[in-house]
Amino acid sequence: MKNYIRIARPDHWVKNSFIIPGIAVGFLLAQMPPISELILRFIIGFAATCMIASANYVINEWLDAEFDKYHPTKKYRPVVSENMKFSYVMLEYLILAAAGIGLSCLINKGFLAMEIWLLVMGIIYNVKPMRTKDIPFLDVISESVNNMIRLLLGWFIVTDASVPPGSILLGYWMGGAFLMGIKRFAEYRMIGDPKTAGLYRKSFAAYTEQTLLCSSMFYAFCSTFCMGLFLVKYRIEYVLAMPFLFLLFVYYLYIAFKDDSAVQKPEKLYKEKKLMAFVALIVIIFVVLTIVDIPALRLFQEPFLIPI
Repeated sequence: MKNYIRIARPDHWVKNSFIIPGIAVGFLLAQMPPISELILRFIIGFAATCMIASANYVINEWLDAEFDKYHPTKKYRPVVSENMKFSYVMLEYLILAAAGIGLSCLINKGFLAMEIWLLVMGIIYNVKPMRTKDIPFLDVISESVNNMIRLLLGWFIVTDASVPPGSILLGYWMGGAFLMGIKRFAEYRMIGDPKTAGLYRKSFAAYTEQTLLCSSMFYAFCSTFCMGLFLVKYRIEYVLAMPFLFLLFVYYLYIAFKDDSAVQKPEKLYKEKKLMAFVALIVIIFVVLTIVDIPALRLFQEPFLIPI
């Protein structure tokens, strides 16, 4: 039984904390429900997202088994090294998916639609004939859509009367693409042999360290540009936090160059104490800038020329 629990990856549930910024954006732009109702929605919504994410992990583990045997550490995953039954794996997938959909129905239609979308993305990413994880660049783009979906899940926990601005959705999506691209880069470097890397992940056959790094920087530029548009339009005070966001992207890239880097396993990033401290600092900065108004910054929202 423990092997079937392991392939659901409960240790990865921490990734679902990415719905929290969606709640924060909802707090900024939408009408908030009573705090008691918001807390209840968050608990149910987080549980639903964990169930859907685990359903996706289950099919990911099963369908990746033939490739994971070429990975230095993933070859020890239960599906690769243990005699697990397909029928039990599919039953586990259906139970997790049903639990996630059922819990989502308790929130609202928008939240339910996003959970179904998240479940469908797991199929698109893992299952042939689509299996986008085998296609260079599309593997990163399609996987990071889940980042944007999590933002929308957080938003719909707050309200289902509207959707958040496109600038923050694109920025969050591209931010996720940067994280995924850097993860691919760190994995490719760790494997160290292009041929073995191609056997482990088909998309790696078309990648190089240079293309992975350059594409990740493109995603980072797109993300910060879109988030900058959002901040200028909806809360100019947040512009003061942008240099710290830039530093966060740079520091994450720095971590990727470490041996057996934690960016290969984002659920283990909490072990990077300096990174966690810096993220906490950024959260504090955003909280302060949410509370404190700086009227002088409004000047930068209007076009003007400086006379000479």
